[in-house]
Amino acid sequence: MKRVIACFAFLVLISCGSATKTVAVKPLYEVLTEQSDGGGNICFFEILSEASEIKMLESDENLRKKIAPGDINTSNFIILNMGEKKSGGYLIKVKNVEETADKIIVTVTEQEPKGEMASSEVSYPYTIVKINSKKNIVIK
Repeated sequence: MKRVIACFAFLVLISCGSATKTVAVKPLYEVLTEQSDGGGNICFFEILSEASEIKMLESDENLRKKIAPGDINTSNFIILNMGEKKSGGYLIKVKNVEETADKIIVTVTEQEPKGEMASSEVSYPYTIVKINSKKNIVIK
């Protein structure tokens, strides 16, 4: 009888023990897409922070798998558009994202084609970035 009680007590202690839970920490930002063609014909940066604004992103075939329906409640999205370029090989890249107490500072660089032969067709480079914060965003 003592063995049964001891086994039962042991099982109760094991089942009541605390389990370690790992909480996934999201990175501050995620580059959803970086394309050398397909953007708009003028240079602009646009911050999307409302559900009605990201409908276009959610309907995009390449992005719909990367954007969850509730993301707009916890994240902002940035469209970085380089405008019309006379050849291929241009990219717009996120160099650095820094979080301060009241804002997010995004540093952007424009990459020109290197010494290699670039295509001679007009291109429209763009990048779409997801910022996992609802703080105000400043683009440099």
